[in-house]
Amino acid sequence: MKKNILWIAGLLLLFAWTNTAFAADKIGFINMQTIIQNSNAGKKAAEDFKKLFARKQESIKAMENEVKKLKDELDKQGAVMTASARGDKEAAYQRKMRDYQILVDDTNKELQKRDQEYSQQLIPEILKVVRAIAEKEKYTLILDISTMPLPYFDKANDISKKVIDDYNRTSGAKK
Repeated sequence: MKKNILWIAGLLLLFAWTNTAFAADKIGFINMQTIIQNSNAGKKAAEDFKKLFARKQESIKAMENEVKKLKDELDKQGAVMTASARGDKEAAYQRKMRDYQILVDDTNKELQKRDQEYSQQLIPEILKVVRAIAEKEKYTLILDISTMPLPYFDKANDISKKVIDDYNRTSGAKK
C-alpha cells in the first residue's frame, strides 16, 4: 500500500516537473536607450537638452576667451611689466582660470543631472507600456539589453519598436 502511494506521488511529481520544464516561456527584449532616443517624448527631451547645452556652451566659450585674453596679455606684456604688476596680472589670470574650471565642472554636473531627470521622467511611462504589452502578449520575462550585456538574443523577440509606437500613441493622447 505504501509502495503504491509512493509510486503515485512519484509519478505526480514527475508529471508536474516535466510540464513546467517543457513549458514554452515567452521572453522578450527591449533596448531602453533606443526607446528613449526614438520616442517622440525622448526626441523632445533631447532637443531641450541640446538647447540647454548650447546656452551653457556659450557661457563657457565666453569665459574661455577671457582666460585666453588674460594669458595672451600676460605673455606679451609680462617681460616689460614691473614685478608687482606682473604678480597682479598672474593672480587675476589664476582667479579667472579657477572660475573657468569651476564653471566647466558645475556645467557638466548640471548637464548630467538634467539628463538623469529627463530619463527619470520618461522611464516610468515607458515601463507601463512594456508591462501592458507583456501582459497582453503573455510574455514571461522582458529583459533590457541596454543595461546588461547578453551574448545572444533573438532579434525577432525585440519589442522595442512596438514599445516606441505604443508609447508615442499613449503619450500623444495625454497631451
